[in-house]
Amino acid sequence: MRHRIAPALLVLGPLLAVAAPPPNPTSLDAGAAARFAALALKCLHQEYPNHLSHTLGSDADARPPRELTPAFYGCYDWHSAVHGHWLLVRLLRLFPGAPFASQARAAVSRSLTVPNISAEVAYLRGEGRASFERPYGLAWLLQLAAELRGWDDPDAQRWSAALQPLESEAAARLKTWLPKLHYPIRIGEHDQTAFSFGLVWDWAGVAGDDEMRALLRRAAQRFYLRDRNCPLAYEPSGEDFLSPCLAEADFMRRALGARAFAHWLSGFLARLPAGAVAAGRAPWLSPAVVTDRADPKLAHLDGLNLSRAWMLAGIAHGLPPHDPRIAALLAAAAAHADAALPAVTGEHYEGGHWLGTFAVYMSSAADLRR
Repeated sequence: MRHRIAPALLVLGPLLAVAAPPPNPTSLDAGAAARFAALALKCLHQEYPNHLSHTLGSDADARPPRELTPAFYGCYDWHSAVHGHWLLVRLLRLFPGAPFASQARAAVSRSLTVPNISAEVAYLRGEGRASFERPYGLAWLLQLAAELRGWDDPDAQRWSAALQPLESEAAARLKTWLPKLHYPIRIGEHDQTAFSFGLVWDWAGVAGDDEMRALLRRAAQRFYLRDRNCPLAYEPSGEDFLSPCLAEADFMRRALGARAFAHWLSGFLARLPAGAVAAGRAPWLSPAVVTDRADPKLAHLDGLNLSRAWMLAGIAHGLPPHDPRIAALLAAAAAHADAALPAVTGEHYEGGHWLGTFAVYMSSAADLRR
């Protein structure tokens, strides 16, 4: 089945439900949801293979992942385990009666317990771990917390309460770090700041954390407000899964009002086409080519196509309604979605342990609800 994203619905659908996602967005059908849920269910408690970002202070720290971080030890690495839980919670909200729902609830219940989260907090506070999963993993942890906070469901309320100490720890770490960060991080992988800032911004809106929003606004002004002529032609790098230029614009549409964002974007992406993209014309932004999906780094480019799709749609969403650049942005978003979604199969664990999250985030317009 061909998973085509509906550009207009991607942009307009979330306007109908700010406090909660629409019950069944037409850009994500039940069949696709089941396939993406299966990817997370397969890996959520699969301990190996495992890529640890782990600082050992002594022999006592040489322990298996399930003991080090008992809530988030599957899906190859900590951040993928975290956002794998987000994927299931998101799909449970959107498809509460789906056949996978009972298995998904059981999987999340197994992970998000008070003892498990207490152990996670203790791990983060261990010596030498001040930068653990910062900012990417911490941002996804807050995104999971936001999804739970916004869901009126008894299980979700229990999971949210259990997760709260780790949510608070993640937020506190980011608040300590942000004023000390003197430069933005502009790469196309995990350490990039712009994408994580967007996730944290959305969490802060749900959590009512005005202090975090203020810190992020100041970061937007310090790091990005004066940026001009982002070199989109230099992208992608060979192992990117995030676009430095598009992620920055997608964050700035959150931090600026529509008119201010439209003006800023004119200088930042000055060559963005205006008006309808003519049939047969060479695309202004082509999807990345993936040559080997069994290679964990080269497979990043499937994720780049997915994240570009939601960022392009997000940028369009942030512009005034009749801005002439919207058509080109949505056309490029659709092209990237069409290129990427058929690859989200789980055939190779290198992509299967994380691409489902990106597919759900894009096709359910998760970033446009806030």
